[in-house]
Amino acid sequence: MKQGKEVENPESRFSAVLLAAAKLPGVRINREAYLRSALARHCSEDDIRRAVEESPAAAGIDVEILDKVANDSIRLETAKVSALSAAAGIPGVLALPATVPADLAQYFGHMLRIAQKLAYLYSWPDLFSDDGDDVDDATMGVLTLFFGVMFGTQSANTAVGKVAAMMSEQAAKKLPQKALTKGLIYPIVKKVAGFLGVKMTKDSFAKSVSKAIPVVGAVVSGGLTLATYLPMAKRLKKHLAGLPLAEPSPRLMDGEVVDGEVVEDKVPFATPRAEKHGAEATGGKLEEPQP
Repeated sequence: MKQGKEVENPESRFSAVLLAAAKLPGVRINREAYLRSALARHCSEDDIRRAVEESPAAAGIDVEILDKVANDSIRLETAKVSALSAAAGIPGVLALPATVPADLAQYFGHMLRIAQKLAYLYSWPDLFSDDGDDVDDATMGVLTLFFGVMFGTQSANTAVGKVAAMMSEQAAKKLPQKALTKGLIYPIVKKVAGFLGVKMTKDSFAKSVSKAIPVVGAVVSGGLTLATYLPMAKRLKKHLAGLPLAEPSPRLMDGEVVDGEVVEDKVPFATPRAEKHGAEATGGKLEEPQP
């Protein structure tokens, strides 16, 4: 009986689908490979190297470049998730248990892909640092919050901002494990997961109805995917771009003295981050998770 209750629990249901999607082949993005490929046409090799070793913000990469690359990635992933069928969307999807519908896992898989790409562009650390199938609790927590931002929950916006502030203050290269699994952020993660579990069930039902009519149903389903995925990806982009963690580090001019040492490399100051991101990042409140 207890097991039945766990399956019906919205929080557990969402976490199960998220975990299943994260284990699908092709979902995890190699941070180094992605940053090198995405920034190759826009940045010098030195800047790319520093972006990989530290972060794009530490490399002082201009926000306009990051925004352009982010938009390109969003367009690519949106095209993929809208065009591919549920079964063929991601290799291995047919091997999922019956409790995780293939179309839902495929959709979540593409949400995870764009969430990782945007996170890496805006200076978050590697979310999947090992090659195993396991996903640690901190990563599950921050991914849940990212999904909450994509769905427009204000509590997720606030929590992501707090996590980013912790990392920015401590110049951390890893997620704050304690905050996401035991500390002040953890209750918000659970609340957001519960909200998303409820919403996921409603949306899945709506999509199932749209597929009841062959051919026409497929067109409607693809349209629904395009209409939901694109704005959600853009919402996450705006929020991550407006956080202090994404602020480019000041670049030093030739001859400037720092801690008693003369800087020899002659590079220009980075363009300050546009104020518009701060205003946009806090917007998009759609619905609050219920306790």
